[in-house]
Amino acid sequence: MKGSLLVAGASSDAGKSLLTAGICRWLAREGVSVAPFKAQNMSNNSAVTADGGEIGRAQALQARACGIEASVLMNPVLLKPGSDRQSHVLLHGKPYTQASALGYRELKTALREQVLASYDTLRGQYDVVVCEGAGSPAEINLRAGDLANMWLADQRNLPTLVVGDVDRGGLFAALYGTLALLDDRDQSLVAGFVVNKFRGDDRLLAPGLDMLCELTGRPVLGVLPWLPDLDLDAEDSLSLPWAIDGGKPVGADVLRVAAIRLPRTSNSTDVDALGREPGVLVHWTTSPADVAEADLAVLPGSRATVSDLAWLREQGLDQALLRRGVLGRPVLGICGGYQMLAGTITDEVESGAGTVPGLGMLPVAVRFQADKVLGRPTGNAFGEPVSTAYEIHHGIATLTATGQAEPFLDGYHSGAVWGTTWHGAFDSDGFRRAFLTQAASAAGRDFTVAPDTEVAAVTEQQLDRLGDAVCQHLDTEALTRLITSGAPPGLPRIATPLTMPKPIQTTTQQPGERTS
Repeated sequence: MKGSLLVAGASSDAGKSLLTAGICRWLAREGVSVAPFKAQNMSNNSAVTADGGEIGRAQALQARACGIEASVLMNPVLLKPGSDRQSHVLLHGKPYTQASALGYRELKTALREQVLASYDTLRGQYDVVVCEGAGSPAEINLRAGDLANMWLADQRNLPTLVVGDVDRGGLFAALYGTLALLDDRDQSLVAGFVVNKFRGDDRLLAPGLDMLCELTGRPVLGVLPWLPDLDLDAEDSLSLPWAIDGGKPVGADVLRVAAIRLPRTSNSTDVDALGREPGVLVHWTTSPADVAEADLAVLPGSRATVSDLAWLREQGLDQALLRRGVLGRPVLGICGGYQMLAGTITDEVESGAGTVPGLGMLPVAVRFQADKVLGRPTGNAFGEPVSTAYEIHHGIATLTATGQAEPFLDGYHSGAVWGTTWHGAFDSDGFRRAFLTQAASAAGRDFTVAPDTEVAAVTEQQLDRLGDAVCQHLDTEALTRLITSGAPPGLPRIATPLTMPKPIQTTTQQPGERTS
């Protein structure tokens, strides 16, 4: 099998990322050499690849579904929002520039060359590339500068599936309307629909699916069921669940974890591993009362450390954390959260704020440097190895009061306050169990950590569930035909009420392929 496919969405959060991962896992189990691709991603949840760059965590998960190592080629353009109007632009995993929403449009000509080069390289390395779109292809205000949706499909003749979320309502209008708002060329590439997150008897849905097929001339390739307890990596903090429940405790007591939901939370997946432990109840919160009452409070990473620290103070959350420090109740800071625990933060790089006071809960001073630290370090803590960590940060912490803190991974701890810049450390099973044992003891909880929870195995099981869902509920023969042969010719057009603006011209072209 050789070819490509684009998975687009009738809306954001329709399930593109997980459907792409499911298709990748299905193909990999069939023995197909397959890789994921997302031309442009906007997310503050990123992963560090073996080739030393940042990509969206969803693409790292999809690479895992393929059984391959993640690469910066799989997500050549990554936007990390630093505010409502500004994003940091990464190209092939490295900082490229900072741009406003309007200014970013001017970059797209150059970025398109890189996107196509990345895609073409992957197509040369793998038999199949499964591409994920961004947002919706029917965002007509953005079509002229599109990178990840129908522009990519047009450039490389990609057959396109549109997936819709039935759980949020308006499914048929969303699927039909997405197709109707595309121009003739784009419509010719949309070869079918997928319904996602259906609960109940799908016979109730069948009449509507038949009518949709009749109206559009395109088949519905399947109805994916709602998959409960699926907690794979979120694309962004906007889709964070408010709670993660590890299930029935091993012993008599539970451990309550309050994770502070910062405005610019990054790498929120750090606490997912805690929430997979039986008896651990993780709750994302903005409430000082929740933070005060929890057994463990977590300050997560942030894409805007100084700004989020100011917000923390405005909400009164700083007082809740400081009170915990006085009482000796556990507090954990990760990356940006660790920096907030410092005595001072000097930042001329990210915020330009100069030196500002931190929470003063750890005897360190943080200074932001221009070059970002990216890596996949290893280490030990509590006598347990940590082999799953990665780091992404500008801030460097320096100990200011020797004898008042002990090393903790690459950071420090003082009493029941811990800080580290390492993301992903809790995916190391032995370390996670040892840390939870320490935190429970400091909180005065009679909590028993399960001896056999394996985060990697749970992730693999959940990826297999996605692959099973694709195999059992989608027309895989039709998927195979689309991947190998492309969109069938002569698909009917739906009258488009608009004249679409012409896309920006590009010059990169392969024989037999279109340019706009």
